[in-house]
Amino acid sequence: MRAILPLIALPLAFSPLTASAIPPPPIPIEQVVETMAGAAMKQTGARGLAIAVVEEGQVTLVKTWGERNAAGDPLTPDTVMYGASLTKAVFAYTVMQLVDEGRIDLDAPISTYLSKPLPAYTGFGDDYAPYETLKDERWRKITPRMLLTHSAGFSNFFWDNPGEQLVIHFEPGSRYAYSGDGMILLQFVLEKGLGLDLGAEMQRRVFDRFGMKNTSMKWRPDFAANLADGWHEDGKAEVHDERSRVRAAGSMDTTIGDFAKFSAGFMRGDGLTPASRAEMLKASLPITTASQFQTLQPELPPEKRRKDLAAGLGVVVFEGRYGHGFFKGGHNEMTANTWACIELGKRCVIILSNDVRAEKAFPGIVSAVLSEAAGVPYDWEYGFRPNAPSAAAPP
Repeated sequence: MRAILPLIALPLAFSPLTASAIPPPPIPIEQVVETMAGAAMKQTGARGLAIAVVEEGQVTLVKTWGERNAAGDPLTPDTVMYGASLTKAVFAYTVMQLVDEGRIDLDAPISTYLSKPLPAYTGFGDDYAPYETLKDERWRKITPRMLLTHSAGFSNFFWDNPGEQLVIHFEPGSRYAYSGDGMILLQFVLEKGLGLDLGAEMQRRVFDRFGMKNTSMKWRPDFAANLADGWHEDGKAEVHDERSRVRAAGSMDTTIGDFAKFSAGFMRGDGLTPASRAEMLKASLPITTASQFQTLQPELPPEKRRKDLAAGLGVVVFEGRYGHGFFKGGHNEMTANTWACIELGKRCVIILSNDVRAEKAFPGIVSAVLSEAAGVPYDWEYGFRPNAPSAAAPP
């Protein structure tokens, strides 16, 4: 279980909220971020940290601290870092462009787009999942919306199941259970059903659109010149994985500067119709578990389920005292990322770290920038409620 640091007390007393605006902090946001980042690295021992802030749909701050590798080379705004599961949100944005173009229907069964039954596709295990092992005919009920809301019935990955088979664990569409395999199945539908090259589509539709020059869905040799390796929880260093396959669940490499551009563009509504953007961020499915992980955990009884968060498409949406927001995390043994936004003021915080230990400080940093009142549900994301701040929350 990931420990959460107490939030650091900063002079961020807010006046009561109004429907029209977020009260600004009495000190510049740059100073808030600098203070929080320095404290986070000191308290966690993290070696590298990158933070960006978006306000009114514009990037207002991009800054990095620490090192990108064991040699001590500096982490910079252009350092290529592993995007991990932030990839899923960018993938969902790409899918919604296809929805706008009428090329895919969120609520049509995936069988609509495949020329043969899913289990009849064999030999794709290295690139996707072993669909030939799927014995459950309920796959025919699965839709793109279910895959984007983590409700198709899969575990996170097929290798979590006995015999490494693909298994549908519950009625498709009935509940949330985080699944990388679900995202990869939708990738399969786009590539084998619609004949698309997902890497090329995301390059054109997202990375080129927003000038994300150091972002790709798979390894590029030019990344090696300014690349972030990583550090594990025990402080052990590990070199960056050169991912050679496009994986909708998490193969994206990016930089803090590049992802900030995407975030700002998304908040402005660039690239999507208003209807599709709203569809991506609406509460599509209640979340019924006490935490995000472990996936497939038992559902809570109805009276104990949270009413302030739900599954969106590729993101989790929530309601706080500032209204509607959304967030997405990314994590592996040496990577910790988060993207948290609120619609009011078109505000976001993006944090990338090449040291998983930094993750403990994320709730405090986000709360200091967006305010605790924003309601980003890190207690659900990480499994328990962090200590409340003594000064960061509004009255």
